[in-house]
Amino acid sequence: MTQELTTSLTSLATDPAEPSEGHGWWRDAVIYQVYVRSFADSDGDGIGDLRGARERLPHLAGLGVDAVWLTPFYASPQADGGYDVADYRAVDPLFGSLGDADDLVRTAHELGLKVIVDVVPNHSSDQHPWFREALGDRPGGAARARYHFRPGRGAHGELPPNDWESVFGGPAWTRTTGPDGTPGEWYLHLFAPQQPDLNWDSPEVRAEFDSVLRFWLDLGVDGFRIDVAHGMVKAAGLPDIGRTEQAKLIGSQVLPFFDQDGVHEIHRSWRRLLDSYPGDRIGVAEAWAPTAERLALYVRPDELHQAFNFQFLKCPWDAAAMRQVIDESLAATASVGAPTTWVLSNHDVVRHTTRYAEGAGGGPARGLARARAAALLILALPGSAYLYQGEELGLPEVTELPDELRQDPAFFRTSPDGQEGQSGQDGFRDGCRVPLPWTRSGDSHGFGPGSSWLPQPEGWAELSVEAQTGDPGSTLELYRDALALRRELPGLGDGSMSWLEAPAGVLALSRPGFVCTLNTLGEEVELPVPGRALLSSAPLAYGAGTLTYEAGTVRIPPDSCAWWAI
Repeated sequence: MTQELTTSLTSLATDPAEPSEGHGWWRDAVIYQVYVRSFADSDGDGIGDLRGARERLPHLAGLGVDAVWLTPFYASPQADGGYDVADYRAVDPLFGSLGDADDLVRTAHELGLKVIVDVVPNHSSDQHPWFREALGDRPGGAARARYHFRPGRGAHGELPPNDWESVFGGPAWTRTTGPDGTPGEWYLHLFAPQQPDLNWDSPEVRAEFDSVLRFWLDLGVDGFRIDVAHGMVKAAGLPDIGRTEQAKLIGSQVLPFFDQDGVHEIHRSWRRLLDSYPGDRIGVAEAWAPTAERLALYVRPDELHQAFNFQFLKCPWDAAAMRQVIDESLAATASVGAPTTWVLSNHDVVRHTTRYAEGAGGGPARGLARARAAALLILALPGSAYLYQGEELGLPEVTELPDELRQDPAFFRTSPDGQEGQSGQDGFRDGCRVPLPWTRSGDSHGFGPGSSWLPQPEGWAELSVEAQTGDPGSTLELYRDALALRRELPGLGDGSMSWLEAPAGVLALSRPGFVCTLNTLGEEVELPVPGRALLSSAPLAYGAGTLTYEAGTVRIPPDSCAWWAI
């Protein structure tokens, strides 16, 4: 049944504080995440690479984004998709060469795109020269001081030093074996055993990463996405937590290995380093914090420039919940003069097209409708937005990959029967990492000259860039139109926002010269026409007697979002 609005759309809230003085490009940038392995393959080995990414940069420039964020392409054994780094200054041959990285940065800049690269400071690869040296060192030796080595508990040191669990499942400690074959100390790894945690109490570690950042800044990158930015500092004494299933606590409370106050001194020192370079170089925190207020600590004026808003990513498809998260996020970042970021998907979570379909009648079609609407919502909100590769195509999560093809280390660490002590991440991150379809035809739909490292499902030909280009009803063209309008309309991007009165299940927000309406319900809603329709994620229908956008009513379809000029 159609719901009718009995009162007009009027402002219910005052505008939040205006942005702080100075307007860096990042304050309202739209940043596109490229998962290098799955974006574009130039040499036919089935794995994406830097040259392939460079060749596809015109797609991103045409899409209308401001910057590209590249996942790790450094020398690595690839135990965790490159997040296990063996050499922070070298490109893995799998992805190309240092020359390819340089070419990519230069081409991006020629197209008007900034380039952000990943840095992984919480842990290295177990093949890093430092860790190989540490394994050969004596307990208490200088080489071991760069990591967290500890004697075990129990009569013979047979038990881990504490009860910490890996985010990927199982204990966060692995015992070493001495040259003579006898058991030795344990080392800490909050992720896979091939990813030993670095000890940020070590001056050598701090000096090394200052040098690494300068290396890539000198090459011309515009900033860094800091992996596990909340994790480098551990609580003194490495105390027990006292319960299992610790991965479920991440982002809900401060843990002795995450979101410790000591990380902020590191980020302050990095901000000083970034500020010493010309051109507004930035730092972006991948930080899980229990509250929006604690997350805001990472973006204080003397710390990093942005932090991912995972509270919004985790928010259910519910108008009241969304409004609460938006309010809390804007208030927290406004308190420190920073922009808020909005993100729906990334390489570590189930694609939102599929998440929004879960528990909703209508299945994938309804999930896609919600995903299209959510995209318009985040692009209308104040601050900066992050897009994950393929979301502009409406790609769903691939849920039926053969076990033998999976490469997510969490898949192999998580107990199939969910036994206690083995629960970490769900182990199915490969489903959001399936290579992109660029063309209707070809063994990998244009991803590369041959096949792809993970198989693309049947039906992806019609989700390809080629198939969607020029189709006014496609998700790709919706994103292109939205990003073009976002650049053109002075009221979008950074700045103020007010809520407007709306019926339950509907969000209506106002920005200078602009209104956005989101209907989260499973039925259409009739509203007074807010203004001149600019863009909608689903076709609008006007009420009887509506002659112009200045009067009458409009029926907003279920699970849809519309933009209006006022």
